[in-house]
Amino acid sequence: MEITTIELLGFAMVLTRLSVFFIVAPIFSWQTIPPVIKITIVLFLTIFFSVNAPLELNAGKVSLIEAILLLSNEAVYGLALGLITILMFSVIKLSGSIIENEMGFTMASTLDPFTGESGQPLSRLLEIVFILLFLSANGHQLLLLVISKSYQAFPSGHIPDLPVLLDGVVAAGTTMLAACLRLAAPMLAAFLLLLVVLAVFARIMPDMDILFISMPLRAGLGLMMIGIFLPFINQFVSEFADWMGKLLPL
Repeated sequence: MEITTIELLGFAMVLTRLSVFFIVAPIFSWQTIPPVIKITIVLFLTIFFSVNAPLELNAGKVSLIEAILLLSNEAVYGLALGLITILMFSVIKLSGSIIENEMGFTMASTLDPFTGESGQPLSRLLEIVFILLFLSANGHQLLLLVISKSYQAFPSGHIPDLPVLLDGVVAAGTTMLAACLRLAAPMLAAFLLLLVVLAVFARIMPDMDILFISMPLRAGLGLMMIGIFLPFINQFVSEFADWMGKLLPL
């Protein structure tokens, strides 16, 4: 193949990895960002990484099948990195859903301004607060750093190490569940204490309508605990950066 054709293939490989990553990863995949801006960002980053990222391609002839396989490899890399990132972002949303279930807000729903899908209001509020803190701490640069390090570990043209990528995704899912339970644990303990108190009152005063009283108490306790919990989200932003560095197969 000619040198220009190899460069075009390398450009297409970088474009494939970045496009798949941005389709899956948070922030860049939101519907609130116009498609023109997304395409412009991807093209500029593709030009940058295609010039600076290492490329493992032979100067010999590359058939059409081989080119398709190389592009598929890049799509696998972008998908794995995007899945690990979105799993880490789901910690706040999942812990908010657990709290809402304890508060009795299971039937409540609102429109997610980022994805355009319906969801629970409290988890959306916590997610918005986390994202604002994440962006204020230059978190978007962390996502770009992830892409940069991926080309150091897995250059374009490198055969994907599927066990390593799968281990990273599984470890991210395990960390997500453990982290959301850790964040929701103090609130779950508070609700458990409330249930014990209500059970004692039910034994002392059998005529009391516990169900009627428990609903506003659970909602009020949940809102109070959320107010106490919000300042700790800023600490989770720094932990999120540490998890990304440990979980990503880089």
